Amino acid sequence: MSDSSTQSGKLPTSNFDVDLVRRYNGSGPRYTSYPTALQFTADFNAKQLREVIDLSNEQLVPDPLSLYVHIPFCSKLCFYCACNKVITRNKNRAVDYLERLHEEISRYGKIFDDDRELVQLHLGGGTPTFLETNQIDRLFSHIGDNFRLSKDLARDFSIEIDPRTVNIETLDRLREIGFTRISMGVQDFAPDVQKAIHREQSSDETLALIAHAQAIGFASTNVDLIYGLPLQTAVGFEKTLNQLLAVRPERLSIFHYAHLPDRFKPQRKICESQLPGSDEKLNILNGAISQLTQAGYVHVGMDHFALVDDSLVSALQDGSLQRNFQGYSTHARSDLIGVGVSAISHIGNSFSQNTKTLSIYQNHLDEGRMPIDQGLRLSQDDILRKRVIEQLMCSTEVNLDKALKGFDCDAASYFADELRNLRPLEADRLIEFTSPNVIKVTQKGRFFLRNICMIFDQYLSKKRDLNHYSKVI
Repeated sequence: MSDSSTQSGKLPTSNFDVDLVRRYNGSGPRYTSYPTALQFTADFNAKQLREVIDLSNEQLVPDPLSLYVHIPFCSKLCFYCACNKVITRNKNRAVDYLERLHEEISRYGKIFDDDRELVQLHLGGGTPTFLETNQIDRLFSHIGDNFRLSKDLARDFSIEIDPRTVNIETLDRLREIGFTRISMGVQDFAPDVQKAIHREQSSDETLALIAHAQAIGFASTNVDLIYGLPLQTAVGFEKTLNQLLAVRPERLSIFHYAHLPDRFKPQRKICESQLPGSDEKLNILNGAISQLTQAGYVHVGMDHFALVDDSLVSALQDGSLQRNFQGYSTHARSDLIGVGVSAISHIGNSFSQNTKTLSIYQNHLDEGRMPIDQGLRLSQDDILRKRVIEQLMCSTEVNLDKALKGFDCDAASYFADELRNLRPLEADRLIEFTSPNVIKVTQKGRFFLRNICMIFDQYLSKKRDLNHYSKVI
């Protein structure tokens, strides 16, 4: 049996190899989609989107629905942030945006068949809690008026909150509205790090919010941390984790900071001389992994950790884990509808993205048009490679013969180059072949999932610019 097995109930543990990290730590996609958004083109438009939705509705048993709602507003600028956002303290700006957002939701509600259940909802941003709770309540109700909301206890209705602007009463209202999960950014509790990234927040208040969310029945709280920020040290990050472990949030995500100031203007405010070196970043990550696994967290995949009784771990074990633009998810095989400025949809064998400019987004809807800016209809090759990459990312195992099922292809010949290019990774014990066309990722290899998936990425093989992507670790 492979040491990567989860199907038998054996959960993954940490097996961090610093020397291998140094060797494989190049740049590459995070594979929240395949193909990645870099491949989207303006050739995909609203007419094509309607065609793929109609095809999706016509399935004998249509997939359930997921809905992502983008709220772009933030009252303060975080220097590290690469999200699509609008910095403003003017709450009135949200009023006009919500009017258009309601319109877009209504349009999608009319296109999708009534029998398709909405099992997953996520409000992201930006800062969704920039909105007043009565605005969030009306938005939630409007979604319910246009889609059939799942009543299953396993439904996943989540919202990102800013601990700096949310209080106990706000959490109570969000739970009453119908949200089942919350996610919050922490990044680091060290005061000097917070000041350097322009995101100062009280650790005591943040921890109190987590504890209260648990007390009032939220199924989970996710906490986002970032390593590689200015002035960070392994000792300081360990302290942050110790503070969080005192309240044991159900999920933790530890992202690598990608310093790309040429692409993201706010990052130009970060002092590069204060960024930790590669060795210190590895020390931070290695320490964090050891700390979390010793505390009973399971390394779900990539940068995600969860307590053993969390639904993410259950999905990992039963093979239903899914990866999308928000990271790992428990609802496999659902069509994802993205609404709001810059939001991305994944419906059938297609991706589409709304315009990234707020004024253009609003103008399109005022003119009676869907705000689609770009997208992609997947080719047969895209579909095959997507299957392989998704299986590797979510199950850490792929049977190439099964991935090609339904297509007139032979795995050994179709992926001949890829199988050959995997041999060095096999020699480094990042993967193992349990049969000629079955690949399993080892415990050691779990930290290099992006490297393994990159071998199957035909767009990277064409020498696309890797500077668009972050470091693997």
